[in-house]
Amino acid sequence: MAYTASRTTRPSSRRHPLVATAMVLPLAALLVVVFGGWEAVVTQASSVGVMLGR
Repeated sequence: MAYTASRTTRPSSRRHPLVATAMVLPLAALLVVVFGGWEAVVTQASSVGVMLGR
């Protein structure tokens, strides 16, 4: 029983941010296409840019 418990535990290391981004971007792109939210994404990105002073 202790052997199976040790096999199912996950390592404590975290995923690299680029790996996480690569996993999320296809889903985000699919949602943008399905729901037609490209204008909302551009508007939000523009607002963040203005807020950051760019």
